[in-house]
Amino acid sequence: MSASLILVFIGVYFLMLLGIAFMTSRKSSAFSYFLGNKASPWYIVALGMIGDSLSGVTYISVPGKVYTSGLTYLQIVMGYFIGYFIIAYVLLPLYYRLHVTSIYEFLEKRFDSKVQKTGALFFIISRLLGAAGRLYLAASVIQLFVLNHFNISFEWSISIILILMLLYTIKGGIKTLVWTDALQSLFLVAGVVLSIVAINHQLNWNVLQSWNAIVNSRYFRVFEWDWTKGNFFLKDFLGGILIAVAMTGLDQNMMQKNLSCKNIEDAQKNIISFSFVMFLVNVFFQFLGILIYLYFEHKNIALPVNANGVVNTDQVFPLLALQYLNIWSALFFILGLTAATFSSADSVLTTLTTSFYIDILHLQKNKNISEKRKHVLRTLIHIVFTLFMWVVILMYNILNNKAIVDTILMIAGYTYGPLLAIYAYGILSKKKISSNSIIISCFIAPVFLFFISRFSLPFHYQIGNDLIIWNMLLVWGLIIVFEKIKQVI
Repeated sequence: MSASLILVFIGVYFLMLLGIAFMTSRKSSAFSYFLGNKASPWYIVALGMIGDSLSGVTYISVPGKVYTSGLTYLQIVMGYFIGYFIIAYVLLPLYYRLHVTSIYEFLEKRFDSKVQKTGALFFIISRLLGAAGRLYLAASVIQLFVLNHFNISFEWSISIILILMLLYTIKGGIKTLVWTDALQSLFLVAGVVLSIVAINHQLNWNVLQSWNAIVNSRYFRVFEWDWTKGNFFLKDFLGGILIAVAMTGLDQNMMQKNLSCKNIEDAQKNIISFSFVMFLVNVFFQFLGILIYLYFEHKNIALPVNANGVVNTDQVFPLLALQYLNIWSALFFILGLTAATFSSADSVLTTLTTSFYIDILHLQKNKNISEKRKHVLRTLIHIVFTLFMWVVILMYNILNNKAIVDTILMIAGYTYGPLLAIYAYGILSKKKISSNSIIISCFIAPVFLFFISRFSLPFHYQIGNDLIIWNMLLVWGLIIVFEKIKQVI
């Protein structure tokens, strides 16, 4: 497929986003930037959250991962499903009752501002690294198959993408993103469904033949029952529950859209409907992964490998769509990938700005600064986080050598474990506790687990998605220990 045609397509897509931004950002204010004037339709929010949760990682890395893990990723997705119900009926009522703009304001009300800043800091680190990883994956595919033909360096490519995002997010904030992310979710889901149709068409399979091929393939393996492995069912399932609660319910990026709904009932309808759609979409992505590898086998095509001769699973889907299927299939792929590219980071820039503005600097409550000055500072913070994301993406480009989905889940385990522990302690316990005990525990636990994971554990035990569980429990345990020591002293 012509690289020029792909660039034209991406350009048209960006103009659509810019048009939505123009219409939604007129007469914008701090209230619309942070909370969308509390007027976001719940079904539009739910649709937009699909793109936020899936992004380029699900679109490329999850189907590719089928080669090494079969359908075991669905074990995590099952956990996600349960986690979303916890968010809907435990966390959302809490946030709406407290009338927060940033969800980390709960930590200030329950503990103090130092704990609020600690929670916000872990969110900022996690979201910055995670969003950069998602955007890196999608951008690197566009770079490999499109922009390399024009001798455009990766540094310039990612710079252009981030500048485009900056243009349509910097003014409207959440009010704009609710609608742009909904559009991008539609394109992303359409991309995967149409890709499945295209592969079946190329293989001359009807729906029943495709289903039989999937079920009878060597990749059709959902559960892992070996408890020593990193993807043992209970590790993935329980880890999935906590990852969903942390990466959605304790994540300002995801919750800011929910807080822009008219009321708690609408926000809960959004989360519940989102949970069912997310499960179904992830099943489609896993089936797409099987079909991709079956296509390579039936056509006797060699899989892409890296310098070490290991299959590069993140390049399998792009290679198939852009080089072996027809022009319409390539367009379907670019349709989804472009949506994934922009939805990966656009809303994150707004929510990182929100958290830093409210939780770290406390500018929202500062009455000594004019609204005009606050607007300038908010804009500056937005731009600075864009620069930070650019730097992190370039680091990924240098260091990454495995499926990005694994990297992002690992980052979540280290950074969201402390957040889970703080919130769990704050909600389940009414005891007063020293903020110093919380802060010290939050930083010691991830470092300790990082070094422990470098060594061979007894019984050949491998830490996988249960990392977030151990991290949460260790932080909670350390808080109790430090409080006991404080009482003795």
